[in-house]
Amino acid sequence: MILIGATTENPSFEVISALLSRTKVYMLKPLTEDEVFGLLQRALPVLKVEAANDLLRQIAIFANGDARTAYNILELAAAASKEGRVTAEAIEDSMQRKMLLYDKAGEEHYNLISALHKSVRSSDVDASLYWLGRMLESGEDRLYIARRLVRMAIEDIGLADPRALEQCIAAQQAVHFLGIPEGDLALGQATIYLAAAPKSDASYQALNKVMEAVENHRAEPVPFHLRNAPTGFMKSWGYGTGYQHAHQFDDALPDMDCLPESLVGTRFYEPTNRGLEQRIAERLEAIRARKKGTGE
Repeated sequence: MILIGATTENPSFEVISALLSRTKVYMLKPLTEDEVFGLLQRALPVLKVEAANDLLRQIAIFANGDARTAYNILELAAAASKEGRVTAEAIEDSMQRKMLLYDKAGEEHYNLISALHKSVRSSDVDASLYWLGRMLESGEDRLYIARRLVRMAIEDIGLADPRALEQCIAAQQAVHFLGIPEGDLALGQATIYLAAAPKSDASYQALNKVMEAVENHRAEPVPFHLRNAPTGFMKSWGYGTGYQHAHQFDDALPDMDCLPESLVGTRFYEPTNRGLEQRIAERLEAIRARKKGTGE
């Protein structure tokens, strides 16, 4: 006799160790959206109805990996439809919720995330929350949203408010830890923070300028005064000669140049006067003035 048991609980905690030691344990994972979609397609001939693929996709998204839920929705919608054609209205009634136009791999997916990103960039808190809500209600992967919020923090806020990145990483961790629906609150909180934060893409533009310089200039050798000299030979060759240790100077500000010779004086990072970057800009100007005075 072969005995097969199933449980929705973790067997490590809910099944006695004596039984576990004498059984083979398999972990069943939720079905993917494509797998549920395939099951729904196979069910259509059995129910003797037709349904558009985008409607089946919406059922698959809502089912969240549960084939039984998907089958129940399709069966109820088929019973409520006329002329053997499942309608969006019948599916909405079966779900008991409004069905939103959405396709995780299609245009609407990118339209909504674009709307969310541009609303955050424009500091429109209410619009940002609305587009976030549309994505949540449509079944978007929460970690995908979290990743995009992290990108907004570093691309559109940057050093104008460095805590924005901290908030988004914390939100990502909360989503991963809590799941749905509690984790959605963390996404909402992070979205509000990003939309209300001062905006700057100065660090983003600075890196772009650096990458352009790296691509368009020859790769000059590292200046000798910036090289380590762990051996006597390297010291005799001039490695480390002229290096000024910052902590041996007032305010830790040596006057040596650290860029390659052809790029000395180049400014890649131009901070804005918004948020914390205003203080950063003042600090950089003070550093440059001090070094210039020291050099003279």
